[in-house]
Amino acid sequence: MTAKTPTVSRRRALIGAAGLAVLGAPAIARAQATAGRLVIVGGGFAGATAARASRERFPNVAVTLIEPESSFVTCPYGNLVLAGRDADLSRVTHRYDKLLARGVTKISQNAASIDPVAKTVRTAGGQTVPYDKLIVAPGIDIKWNAIKGYDEAASRVMPHAWKPSLQPVTALSERLKAMPDGGVFILSAPANPFRCPPGPYERASMVAEYLKANKPRSKVLILDAKDGFSKQPLFLAAWKQLYGDMVEWVGSDKEGRVVAVDPAAMTVETEFGKKHKGDVINIVPPQQAARIARESGLTGTGDWAAIDTRTFESKAVRDVFVIGDANAAPPMPKSGFVANSTAIRAATVAGAQMTGAAIPKAIYFNTCYSHVGKDYGISVAGVYRPNEDGSKIDEAPNSGGISAREATPDIRAGEATYADGWYQSITNYMFG
Repeated sequence: MTAKTPTVSRRRALIGAAGLAVLGAPAIARAQATAGRLVIVGGGFAGATAARASRERFPNVAVTLIEPESSFVTCPYGNLVLAGRDADLSRVTHRYDKLLARGVTKISQNAASIDPVAKTVRTAGGQTVPYDKLIVAPGIDIKWNAIKGYDEAASRVMPHAWKPSLQPVTALSERLKAMPDGGVFILSAPANPFRCPPGPYERASMVAEYLKANKPRSKVLILDAKDGFSKQPLFLAAWKQLYGDMVEWVGSDKEGRVVAVDPAAMTVETEFGKKHKGDVINIVPPQQAARIARESGLTGTGDWAAIDTRTFESKAVRDVFVIGDANAAPPMPKSGFVANSTAIRAATVAGAQMTGAAIPKAIYFNTCYSHVGKDYGISVAGVYRPNEDGSKIDEAPNSGGISAREATPDIRAGEATYADGWYQSITNYMFG
C-alpha cells in the first residue's frame, strides 16, 4: 500500500471505528412507504450479512435466502487447522438458525438460473422465486485446467482447500500430518485477483508453525505467479524470525509461476520448464465468479461482475446487486471484511429503493488480519470511497496502512488477539 503506516494507537482506533461502522451502523428510518421482495443468492460472508442487515433495517421487506447448505464454513480461520491449533472445523462452521429466527426465509437449494425480464430465480429443484431486488453473492468457482493438468481429479491428490463447500481445509491437513519429517510442502499461489490475497501466505505460515513443532527438518516452498504479495515485507521478516530457513518464497520474476502439474509424479512445473517435487502440494488455482453469476450475464465475457461502485448494482442487469468475491471492485481485496462492508451497502440501497428511504453516501472498509505464528499477528487496513460516477473506487488518503515493520512482541501478540476478536465479531453479526 502507498498510504503512510499509522501508529499502533491510530491503527487500533481505525480498526475499531471501521468495525463499529460496518457491524453497528445505525439503521436508517424504519417507516416504509411500501414493502418489497428481496432475494439473496448465496449465504457466505456477503449473503448472510445482506440478509441480516436487510431484516434489521427494512423489517417490512420480505427477505429470502437461497442457499443449499445448512451451515457455512469460512475460509478465514481455516488455516489455523493446519497449525494444529484447531482439531476440526467446528470454530469455522456456522449455522443459519438465528438468521431464520430473525425472519429470513431460507430455500435450501442451489440457484440454477436468473430471469432478469420476469425478475425470478429458478432453483435446482424447479422452484421459481420472484424478486423486486436481487442480491447475488455466490462466491467463487475454481478455473480448472488454467494450470495444465489441474482438474478436479488432480485436486484430490494436490488439494486446493480454497472453497470449503468443495474441499475443506482438512483435506490438506490430513496430508500434512502424513508427510515425513524432512519432506517438502509446496504451495502454488495464483495471480491477482483471487479470494483473500493474504490467505496463501498465512497458510504457509501455519504450515510452518506445525512443521517446526512436529517435523522440523521439513521445508515450505511457495511458488508464486506474482512478483509481490500483500504484506510481503512483514511476512518475509516474520518467516525468517520464526522459522529460519524453513520457508522459501519464489516470485514470478524468479520462475515461481506454476504452469503445469503431474499428480502421479507429485511434481509442479514452472513456466520455463523447471520441475519441483513435493511430498504435499497445495495448489491455490486461478478463480472466477461462481457459475450463476457467469451464466446469468453478470460477468459479461470476463471472470468477475462489473458493478456501479456507489451501490454494487450490476452494470449488466437491472435491479441486481453483486457482492462478495464475485464482483470486480479494485483496489479493494476479495476479503471477508470487504464482503461484509459492501453487503451492508447493497442491502441498504436495495431496501431504500423498495421503500423510498434515503440512501446515505457510500464508504467501505477493510481490515485483513493474518496469523503468522503463535502470538504473532499482522494486518492491513484501508478505507475506500466510490467516485462520483460509480466507475471506480479510490482508497482514502492516509486512511490505513500495514502493521509497523519494527513492532515489539506485545504488539504482534495484540494483533493476533485483535484478529480473534474480529473473527468472533463478524461471524456473530452474520450468524448470531
